[in-house]
Amino acid sequence: MIEVKNLTKEFKISKKQKGFLGSVKGLFKREHTIKRALDNVSFTINDGDIVGYLGPNGAGKSTTIKIMCGILTPTSGECTINNMIPWKDRVTFVKDIGVVFGQRSQLWWDVPVIDSFYLLKDIYKIPEDVFKSQLEILTKQLDLADIINVPLRQLSLGQKMKCELAGSLLHRPKILFLDEPTIGLDATSKLKVREFIKQINKELGITVILTTHDMNDIEALTNKIIIIGKGQLLFNGSFDEIKHKYKNYRTIEIEFEKEYDEIKLDGFEFIKKEGRIQTFKTAKKDFKIADFVVELSKKYKVIDVQVESISLEEIISKMFEELGV
Repeated sequence: MIEVKNLTKEFKISKKQKGFLGSVKGLFKREHTIKRALDNVSFTINDGDIVGYLGPNGAGKSTTIKIMCGILTPTSGECTINNMIPWKDRVTFVKDIGVVFGQRSQLWWDVPVIDSFYLLKDIYKIPEDVFKSQLEILTKQLDLADIINVPLRQLSLGQKMKCELAGSLLHRPKILFLDEPTIGLDATSKLKVREFIKQINKELGITVILTTHDMNDIEALTNKIIIIGKGQLLFNGSFDEIKHKYKNYRTIEIEFEKEYDEIKLDGFEFIKKEGRIQTFKTAKKDFKIADFVVELSKKYKVIDVQVESISLEEIISKMFEELGV
């Protein structure tokens, strides 16, 4: 279990004065400002959860993850993971976690992937029998047999990510931190990575903390969402709770028989116009498609009307807008 209570992290940032004289003064006396990256953040993650940790750039996501991994020490507050404090019990703690950063690698660039795996074996002091068993399982599940003896630099982005996932799981961690694991991947590779994450969560009970800007990852994988903005906790709950809160928000695409100028509809927000098609949004609770089409047809010649619930990406954006993030 992961328990975070009143977690606060402040950074001391040096202020550089303008001009040459300011630079000289800075050598002797430097001014500082305090930036609060996290502000009394609290949440709980249960064993076996797949949690989406969301927020705009600069919200405090990476700072939280680094504290939870034991890389940073908080200014105040508590973080307990499996009855250990990450930054105090780091040597013991790291054996329980795996970390994959989408834009950083734990594998060596110029050597075959298998050599990196053996180096990780020594770093984590993995027993030989455990290593061979885990390597065999991961090679099969991630389809690494044809690339495991190839240097990392010669692999595609999707192949590299699969190798990164395998490397993070060799020591059988209980918790897996994934930071943008599908960034830059093609559609096929994304699907394979998502399926693998769901598989290890279900079969091995690994808790997964996922930070991403890809809302498809969130919809496909997570059972819980934590949203952070300006260092503060904004939402902590299930994906269904968010969808229920914004269930009345809809996107309506109308195809007319001929091209009209931008149409104004009471209670509807105009979004765009593309030839004969115009798109609107609404949050009306009493919206009924049949009544809407009848009233619209009294004034305009309508060919087709498509109504969709707004996407998770739009919902998150709407939440940020409402909360002033």
